[in-house]
Amino acid sequence: MPAPSASLTAVVVSGGKQYRVATGDRILVDRLTAEPGSEIALGKVLMVADSDSLKLAAEAAGVVVKARVLGHPRGPKIDVLRYKSKKRVRVHRGARADLSAIEILSVGSGEERSDERSGAEASSAPPPTRARRSPKSAAATEVTASTEEDSDGS
Repeated sequence: MPAPSASLTAVVVSGGKQYRVATGDRILVDRLTAEPGSEIALGKVLMVADSDSLKLAAEAAGVVVKARVLGHPRGPKIDVLRYKSKKRVRVHRGARADLSAIEILSVGSGEERSDERSGAEASSAPPPTRARRSPKSAAATEVTASTEEDSDGS
């Protein structure tokens, strides 16, 4: 965890967990699909704290946190034992977490993410629409039309 007096820190979300990071930090997160040595951008930034300012949620949405994947270690083994005396019940299960070690390269480089638009563009653009179903084929409409004619003639 970075010191509270660090110049620029951020709270990011990875794998449903929140991490407070600063430039140069190395943290373990849930397994990422990136290869070791590759650079990634942590998507969701909840807070950015500078020495004198604080940005929350919507204000911190444009901030980019870049990181490098160092490797994919596994966590410690966790043993779960269940035992009931005099009942011949003995269950032993174990699990190890798959993790990714990452190093934070930069916090808040000032670049806006490409999937977000500025306020002026967002207000003037129409909202996105849902995709519509393709029209029925001509054969299907002919069959329904011929069945309607047959029922009218009777």
